[in-house]
Order: sequence, then structure tokens, then C-alpha cells
Amino acid sequence: MDWITVILLLIAGIVLLIVEIIFVPGTTILGIIGVALMVFGVIFGYSKFGAQIGTFILIGAIGTGGAATFFSFRSGLWKRFALKTINKSKINEDLKVEHLVGAEGIAYSALRPYGKAEIYNKIYEVKTLGNYLTTGSKIKVTSVDSDRKIYVEPIK
Repeated sequence: MDWITVILLLIAGIVLLIVEIIFVPGTTILGIIGVALMVFGVIFGYSKFGAQIGTFILIGAIGTGGAATFFSFRSGLWKRFALKTINKSKINEDLKVEHLVGAEGIAYSALRPYGKAEIYNKIYEVKTLGNYLTTGSKIKVTSVDSDRKIYVEPIK
């Protein structure tokens, strides 16, 4: 029964570590629980079976955990969850925005400092020059840069 407990603790720890590394990286909770289970399994092995067998359990846990992690990465399973596309688009890319300088409109969303504004009955992504504006504020386009960013200021 003691062997089953040690083996189950080590397997559960290794599985949680692999899940942490491949499926939910960055959460660290599963990784910490996995390491804790593995450490507890090794300590349990030392206490029940003595130093010699406990050392074999420790070496086996490190070797098995390393091999399982290595083969998990080699299997390519993580590629199914990885983002394969790159978003190369820019804001207001398909719109002609150069004619908007001097136009007036209304903040469609809160501008902090980025947000959306309605100008000539179209919605554009805009930026203020540091001002925070609430939805419905009257705005005026001050400039448009080469990256098609539309800069606005509040109308007083």
C-alpha cells in the first residue's frame, strides 16, 4: 500500500507539472501543487522505506519527471494550443482619414486616452493628447499622423 501511495503522489505531481508547462503556463498554482506532491511523495518514500530506497525514489522521480516533460514537448501536443496567426493590421487601415483634420464628432466610448469616436457617421479609433473624455463628449480632430492615428481634443 505504501508503494502505491508513493507512486500515485509522484505521478500526480508529474502530471500537474506537465499540465502547468504545456496547457496553462503562467498560472503557477498547478506547478506548485505538482512540485509539492512530488516532494511529499519522496519524503513519504524516505520515511517508509529508508534512505537507500528513498534515494532511488528521488532519482526515479527526477528522471521520470524530466523524461515526461521532454517527451511532452517533443510530441508537439502544445502546438495545437499555440497561436499560429499574427495580426499585422493597423488601426483605421482601410479608411481614408487624412480628410478628417478639423472635423468634429462625438466620443463613442470613453477616451482614456484611446477610444472610439463617431465622425461623419463613422466610428474611428482615436487618441487624445492626454485628456480623458467621457462617452458623448464633443471632440475635434487636430491631426492625423503617418500611421493613421487620429488625434482629437475636446471642444469647449
